[in-house]
Amino acid sequence: MEINSQLILAIFASLVAAYIIYTVNEKTGKRSMATLAALVLGLGIGIIFKGNIPFLKAVGKGYMSLIKMIVIPLVMTSIITSLVRFKNIETLKSIGFKAVAFLLGTTGIAAAIGIVIGKLFNVGEGVVFTGAADFTAKEIPALTDVFLGFIPENVIASIANGKIIPVVVFSIFVAIALVVEDNKNPEKIKAFKDFILATYEITMNITRTVLKFIPYGVFGLIATAASNNGLDTILSLATVVAAVYVACILQILFIHTPLVSVVARKNPVQFFKDVFPAMLLAFTSQSSYGTLPVTIDSLINRAKVRDEVATFTASLGSTMGMNACGGLYPAIVAIFVAKVFNIDLSMYHYILIIATTIVGSIGIAGVPGAATMSTTVVLTVAGLPLEGMAMVMAVDSIIDMARTSTNVTGTMVTAVVVDELDKRKEARKKAAIA
Repeated sequence: MEINSQLILAIFASLVAAYIIYTVNEKTGKRSMATLAALVLGLGIGIIFKGNIPFLKAVGKGYMSLIKMIVIPLVMTSIITSLVRFKNIETLKSIGFKAVAFLLGTTGIAAAIGIVIGKLFNVGEGVVFTGAADFTAKEIPALTDVFLGFIPENVIASIANGKIIPVVVFSIFVAIALVVEDNKNPEKIKAFKDFILATYEITMNITRTVLKFIPYGVFGLIATAASNNGLDTILSLATVVAAVYVACILQILFIHTPLVSVVARKNPVQFFKDVFPAMLLAFTSQSSYGTLPVTIDSLINRAKVRDEVATFTASLGSTMGMNACGGLYPAIVAIFVAKVFNIDLSMYHYILIIATTIVGSIGIAGVPGAATMSTTVVLTVAGLPLEGMAMVMAVDSIIDMARTSTNVTGTMVTAVVVDELDKRKEARKKAAIA
């Protein structure tokens, strides 16, 4: 009877919260304000009604299913449509090189920040290894297998399995062929080109509809996370959680912000305001892949990044680089495991950790828990016991919130930087011709 009464109270509180979220959205006219309200309300309800809000898990998962539903069509049509606008393969090469360089470069820097913060916080000090019977380290693929996985051997299977890089590669091939044929015989491929453009418009319309439900999806996701973890579990590994959050904040403040203000020459305050919806959804959904439609929407419609640069860089960044999941988090876990097992790390180890994070971050799937793969790679290469990683799994979802938000932020920073650099390059060319 007590459980039923608690469940009824939880349902009532959730309905009241939903009404408040709706009211905030209607009165302010700003989805970001409604989403922020959803974050606060969801956190409170999750802590208060711990274990009594299974229905909100369905809300959160249902929203993520809607997001994932549109990802593949959005990526395919966006990339093909965007690359066709280039009409110059050299421009595409230039943008691609810059995007990869910034994504991987900032990930290497993030790993260095993770090492420093891990040492300063002395993560692992006083922690006793208890093991985890249900923990199994994931198999580490060879580097050649990682790169071969980028090639769409069966594009239908890649689409079905949500493997975004092979879909991106296939879409690029289609776009290049379309550009070539369009220059040779535009009438011959006009029907296909019109089909792609129409599909893109329809997909964007669906995307805009799904995005209207962001506050409610965020509410369900954050309430479920708070309910499952509570405060007791978090406190047992508070130092590790704090280290990750501090490292993420430092990455955004001292790496992302200067890139926006100095390299892109943009107002960083305005930029972060523009991309805040994507940062917040990434924080609550814990999925770079699932946040992709919002990432693209924030870049194009709010940060005013060109469509072709936004879609290409955002799609690439959802599975490559990943500043937090691929960089700072594996580094902090490595410091943690070394301390727990009383293993002394030398400068060689630190350099090896940074280099491994850069390579290991290539091809990471942008879904919840993907950091486990990159961390497994780093620990193995550094010669550290994989068992130690099991200890932080209890608070992984809380850590993953900050990680994913930092990943998506890094991707959006890369997009705006690449866009501005390319614009200046084009301006110089025009000036030289004039």
